[in-house]
Amino acid sequence: MAEVILDKAGKTYPGGVRAVEGFDLDIADGEFVVLVGPSGCGKSTTLRMIAGLEEITEGTISIGGRVVNDVHARDRDIAMVFQNYALYPHMTVERNLSFGLERRRNHRSRLRSLFSTTHRRARRAETESIAARVRDSARMLGITDLLDRLPRALSGGQRQRVALGRALVRAPQVFLFDEPLSNLDAKLRVEMRTELRVLHSRLNATMVYVTHDQEEAMTLGDRLVVMDQGVVQQIDAPTRIYSNPVNRFVAGFVGTPAMNFVEGTLDASGRLNALEGSITLDPQRFGGHVGPVVLGVRPGALRPCEPGRGWGFRLEAIEHLGDRVDLVLDRGGRQWISRVEWSPDFVEGDTLHFEPRVGEGVHLFEASESGRTLAST
Repeated sequence: MAEVILDKAGKTYPGGVRAVEGFDLDIADGEFVVLVGPSGCGKSTTLRMIAGLEEITEGTISIGGRVVNDVHARDRDIAMVFQNYALYPHMTVERNLSFGLERRRNHRSRLRSLFSTTHRRARRAETESIAARVRDSARMLGITDLLDRLPRALSGGQRQRVALGRALVRAPQVFLFDEPLSNLDAKLRVEMRTELRVLHSRLNATMVYVTHDQEEAMTLGDRLVVMDQGVVQQIDAPTRIYSNPVNRFVAGFVGTPAMNFVEGTLDASGRLNALEGSITLDPQRFGGHVGPVVLGVRPGALRPCEPGRGWGFRLEAIEHLGDRVDLVLDRGGRQWISRVEWSPDFVEGDTLHFEPRVGEGVHLFEASESGRTLAST
């Protein structure tokens, strides 16, 4: 395995379109890093830059201590798993797993004398090694009984395991994943997420993973890289990003359901005037910030309260999640979400009162375009 370093790496397309700008990241040997962000934020372009499928236009990329800016993709010792599996339809699972290694073996064979005893012995040893690696990978991924099947006879989850196995047999320095689970149904996605984490633990492999699904990112990554419009917004452990987002974009993107936001004005006593009403925040936690602000409240921190406190909302809809519910609320045409335990007292159309519970996911942000975090609890 190997360390991957991006030093001010960037990509500008003809016409001046900046896809990735000033990307700095040190990925430790054996680390699982997830690039996450909305469509078009530059995460897949960054992954392809690491792979050598996109030429970088600024900065450097190093893999295992070697600068690879001018190294061809096939010579970077990486393996990439794509969204569409890219299996050979006419080959069995076993051949799909072994094909890449066989091509490398045949290339080396052409460089040797075809008639030498040493060549024949080396070729036989390589063939046995390839077969052993295929068996080991198939056993690790639970697809040993599928080796004789063609891809069309496999389910989506089985095809994804074969695609993983094809990368696994190569034993590369770095594994790269470009939204590999997006074609699977919800249940299979959860199962494959678990399998990927187990696989990472077994291999202690360096893995870089791209997804737009922030729930997937939170469950997989040792660290997340949150991107927007080609620029890195925050790099940190998933729990720290969730609890301490650096700005309003990160706060709104990471977390399901998304954070509720409201513009308001905060005075020195902690009173926030917003939504044609006011609430009082703890001045000990939010003191010192006076003037226009944006309040951010996680759905789990927006809790029911007695009338006369908090804000009154009309309950628009109830989304059942087993022992919890998401309450879709409306005040003045602005939609809010509260995630709470189920109660028979919740009736659509009723007016209910809610307030943010400081310490459970309440944040203040600058009202400016940058939306920098002022305080988090």
